[in-house]
Amino acid sequence: MSEAAQIPAPEMKAQELQRAFDVFNQVSLELTQAYEGLQGRVESLTAELAVANGELRRQFQEKEALSERLSLLLNALPAGVVVLDSTAAVSEANPVARQMFGATVIDSDWPTLARNKLAATDAPDEWQLQARRVSIAESPLDSAGGRLLLIHDITAACELKANVERNQRLAAMGEMAASLAHQLRTPLATALLYSSNLTQPDLSDAARTRFAGKATEQLKRLERLIQDVLLFARGESIGRDIIPAAALIADAAQMLEPLCREKGVSFRVTSEVGDSMIIGSRKALGGALLNLLENALQACEGRIESQREVRLSAIIAGRQIRVSVRDSGGGIAPEAQARIFEPFFTTRSQGTGLGLAIALGVVRAHGGSIEVSSMPGEGSEFIMLLPAGAANEQITLEKAVDHGEHGEQREAAP
Repeated sequence: MSEAAQIPAPEMKAQELQRAFDVFNQVSLELTQAYEGLQGRVESLTAELAVANGELRRQFQEKEALSERLSLLLNALPAGVVVLDSTAAVSEANPVARQMFGATVIDSDWPTLARNKLAATDAPDEWQLQARRVSIAESPLDSAGGRLLLIHDITAACELKANVERNQRLAAMGEMAASLAHQLRTPLATALLYSSNLTQPDLSDAARTRFAGKATEQLKRLERLIQDVLLFARGESIGRDIIPAAALIADAAQMLEPLCREKGVSFRVTSEVGDSMIIGSRKALGGALLNLLENALQACEGRIESQREVRLSAIIAGRQIRVSVRDSGGGIAPEAQARIFEPFFTTRSQGTGLGLAIALGVVRAHGGSIEVSSMPGEGSEFIMLLPAGAANEQITLEKAVDHGEHGEQREAAP
């Protein structure tokens, strides 16, 4: 008989039950350990979640406090703040902006609102808002196309600037009056002296003619001085001429060439301005350029003939026309360079000291500038920089001038 057959049935059942019980105990132990591990993990995750919640709560409180501070700052700003959405509608506005444009500014269409409320001025980014003068700065707000407008009330600053300029003009008028009296005294006294000699009965005809010529020369000098003073005091408006830059250079060269030939001065012209145009006063700009050329010609006086040279060149530099007038004269002393554009300052005995001041005023009125570079003994160079436009922009320029002349408001939506 087999061994299993020899074991009684009750004992076999007891052994199977014991094995089953042992397996159950092992599984229970494993389940208990797994449960304890899960409990530990839950406790760990709960602690981590509590830390994360605390950090989020802190960040939320900080952002809430920051938002509150920003709101207080926007409300306290003396400037208006307008937020536009991607459709250019006003989504937010601080109290100053609502005071400027009305309490119902929210949800308004900004281009329409600006067109109705703002009037264009002669300064870019500055507008007239009823009795106020405001400047508007624009910044992109987000990738969705929103914009932020910062609107400053610059009325007080403009009034202060006007008062300062008025005081400066009054001070300049006082200086000009004193300088003008000094400038008029010498030729007037000389003319009176020559005129008094004409009354002598025993004066020869040749001497009388010479004295009359001298008196006339001094009177013409007085007339030229008075004309320069009037031109300087009146100033030059930029006008509305559409001027080919090449023609402006050619006109100036044509007027100076015979003078250079008469005085034995070499004159060279280089013009590479293409079809560029200048908008302004052709007469005023031509006079300013001719003034620079005549000064260059006079600077060559006293040099040996082989060293007398005046060069006129013009090129395009970006959106500007760069006109250079160079001479081979004796140059300008450093202390004089700082004053050469001052009214009535001159280094020549017969000069009025207004030529360069008038030229600078004309060029500035056209949105340009004049630079000077000079070394004693090496000549001087005056560089005139003027805004330029292409020939195909001529119609646009004419429309812009007509637009400004008739006082129409340009669209005020920044």
